Amino acid sequence: MTIQAFHPHVYYDAASFTQAAALCQAAHQHFQLPMGRMHRRPVGPHPCWSCQLTIPRDGATEVICWLMEARNGLTIFIHGLSGDDLRDHTELVMWLGPSQPLDLTAFRAGQ
Repeated sequence: MTIQAFHPHVYYDAASFTQAAALCQAAHQHFQLPMGRMHRRPVGPHPCWSCQLTIPRDGATEVICWLMEARNGLTIFIHGLSGDDLRDHTELVMWLGPSQPLDLTAFRAGQ
């Protein structure tokens, strides 16, 4: 399987919501990235509130380097999109900031 694109998930809480929203909006505008909702509850396997961006494979280096420099203490979980959700969230991953445990129950149920 080949990684087709990447999903960075910017994690935040009530105190860092405005900071995370500004970071996601800046990435969306600067790189024309699709931006998901600013969730105010954990969604899917994510343990925190989060917002998802989508990075095309050919733009990954530039965007990930930018996120590294611009995150200002926020944790960002980045995973590849290969078509295998469990592998995408366990093996094809990187963390900007401290890693956090994911709830992989939904992905493992289909095995």
